[in-house]
Formats: sequence, C-alpha cells, structure tokens
Amino acid sequence: MPIIGKILRWSVERMIHGAVKHPNPIRADGHIGQVIPMEDAQIILSKLAAEPIVETYCMCRKKQQGINYQCCINFGVLSEVLEKLPRFIPKERVHRISREEAMERIEQHNKNGLVSTVWYQPYPYINAICNCESPEYGAFRLRNYYDLMIMSKAEYIIDLDQNKCQGCKACVSMCQWNAICYIPSLKRVIIDYNKCFGCGVCRHACKHDALKLIPRQEFHGFDGHF
Repeated sequence: MPIIGKILRWSVERMIHGAVKHPNPIRADGHIGQVIPMEDAQIILSKLAAEPIVETYCMCRKKQQGINYQCCINFGVLSEVLEKLPRFIPKERVHRISREEAMERIEQHNKNGLVSTVWYQPYPYINAICNCESPEYGAFRLRNYYDLMIMSKAEYIIDLDQNKCQGCKACVSMCQWNAICYIPSLKRVIIDYNKCFGCGVCRHACKHDALKLIPRQEFHGFDGHF
C-alpha cells in the first residue's frame, strides 16, 4: 500500500477506535463494531439492551440503493434519536418492538442469511445490532476491500465436520465472506479460516449438522486474530 494510503488508514482507525473523553459522533469517534452469532445477539437483546427497542430501515441499503428494508435493531439513546428521523422509520410496520420480538427478528434475519454485528456508538456504549449482507453493508466493504479495522471478527470461528459433510454446497452460497469452497474431487467443502468471520450464518443452510461454531481462542493458529 502506498504511504499516503497507510497514513489515511492509520488516521481513520485512530478516530474509530479512539476512546476520547468527549467523542464527536459526527466524526464517528469510537464507532466500532464486531460480528456476532445469532445466540450472542439474542443475549444482548434479552439482557443488556436498554429500551425502547426499535427496528429501523437498513441505513446502508437506504443510502446506497434507496431500498427500504427493515432489519436494523437499535436500542437505548440511539433509538430515541432515530425515531426523530422519519427516513429511517418504517411506515407500514410497527417500529417499536418488545425484547421477545427483537430476539425473533434476529433469528429470522440470521436464517435468511443476514450477518449480525453489534456497534458501539460511541465506545463503550452499545446501541445497535445491524443485520446486513454483502455488498450493501458499508462496514463489510471497508474491512474486506480496504482492510480498515472498523469491524472485528467474532469471538468464534466455524468448525467443519468432514465426516458429516455431504457436499450439498448449500453453505457455500450462504457465506458472506467467501470462506467456504466446494472441492469437486473431494465432493466436500473446505473452509478458508483466514476469511471466516465467525458469524455462524452458514449453519442454517446445513441440514447435516456438519458446521458448528467454536471459540476462536480454542482454534490453534487463529486465537487472537480478529
């Protein structure tokens, strides 16, 4: 990468990861996220999220394609702010939801192939769980295309049981990270663990229980790689 690119990346990451005393939300101070599996998202919503809980239009889809798709779950102070921004509030559906409804929505989104990410706005306060997919999700592109550490990998990584894999390839199309590849000669899939973000979405496509999440710290060579 050219030196100017390295400087720009350092500057952006310093702003995003900064834990300043008086953060500036317009500059995105402390606005960092992490991929989480469905189960962790449900724990956050059931035990940690401050009410009101609202489900708004996806900001990434709205800004990039003008599509109104209700899949971002916000809570606490952020939800009260977003309720004052009509362009993100659905008109055809109720936007305030209960904890139980939020947990059900997370499961539905996850099984539909959307990846959940939890966001600090600003650090150390979590205010949102976004559910999105590539290529619409801005954070995905910044991390995958420009290697900006705006979003960390999950605390988990996928584990494949080769004995259970039937080579159906259903998980290949479900993976947002291109981490799963089908090998015709093996009639099985293989995992590129460098690409795996540990979201666990691929599990929903496998009917043979060949995929499961394990703690990243227990996977030799990838512990500490976020």
